[in-house]
Amino acid sequence: DSWMTIGDCVSPLSLNELRAAGARIAGLARRTDVLTSRRLDDWLGCRAHLKCENFQRTGAFKFRGACNAVLSLDEERAARGVVTHSSGNHGAALAEAARLRGIPAWVVMPSNAPPVKRSAVESYGATVVECRPTLNDRETTAAQVIEQTGATLIHPYDDLRIIAGQSTAALELHEQVPQLDAVLCPVGGGGLAAGTVLATKSVAPECRVILGEPAAADDAFLSLSAGRIVPADNPDTIADGMKTSLGALTFPILQSGVEQILTVSEAEIVEALRFVWTRLKIVIEPSSAVPVAAVRKAPDTFRGQRVGIILSGGNVDLDQLPQILRGGGA
Repeated sequence: DSWMTIGDCVSPLSLNELRAAGARIAGLARRTDVLTSRRLDDWLGCRAHLKCENFQRTGAFKFRGACNAVLSLDEERAARGVVTHSSGNHGAALAEAARLRGIPAWVVMPSNAPPVKRSAVESYGATVVECRPTLNDRETTAAQVIEQTGATLIHPYDDLRIIAGQSTAALELHEQVPQLDAVLCPVGGGGLAAGTVLATKSVAPECRVILGEPAAADDAFLSLSAGRIVPADNPDTIADGMKTSLGALTFPILQSGVEQILTVSEAEIVEALRFVWTRLKIVIEPSSAVPVAAVRKAPDTFRGQRVGIILSGGNVDLDQLPQILRGGGA
């Protein structure tokens, strides 16, 4: 791997590679809207610009990375299909990207995945392969599928094709809203966060990158504090897209390019979720509410500034909604 320096940030991807990802997925991935709201600005104490990946194809930013990864495959590899292990948005995104290219996809999902997530993946045409709900079982089952089919593994976040794809959300945001003082996104495995760092340091080096994370799943905060990856320890948070640990590729990018990670409580996530649903009239999932809650919690950090917030997705299990709004684990 050849790493280079962008501003004060180390990067395994050049700006040309990020822009190539944007060109590759153009016409398939949506160029999502940026919303503003005077009431939101008053509530947060800054000028907030919401990059609405909840309007993205398959309902989340994950489609950008999955689409870039699938379209990056040569014809011979693509024909054998793709495989991943995911109980959530990445599985659906990869299934749809594979469908659009006309190739098979297998998604390994734990037996306890919500039925609504399984049916979403199946509706995009992928074959769901069930496994026991441990990481080891997910990985060994995916390996078995690869052995049987010759499919290519597309990791949910620790893959340069995925990171390049996710970077396109921030590239678009900086085009749509120049001269942002700060940009925020949630951090789980770090694909979106790493892409946001690389895009921002390439095109708006003065802009700060700040991440939001649930206090109940603060492994990225602990990792950056410790200077090494501290794995997530089966966290319990309503932000179910943020339970994964950082990857070997994403961690050093965040380490060199993130100014700070702000952690928020479950109650603060619910408060932000309710505000966006009721005042802005858009559906976001709890993970998207995390960076909104982070801005709300640290008003002195952002007062009067132009702040971009990437709303990561809008896939909510409506059967779980009463529990989510009470702040219980999803």
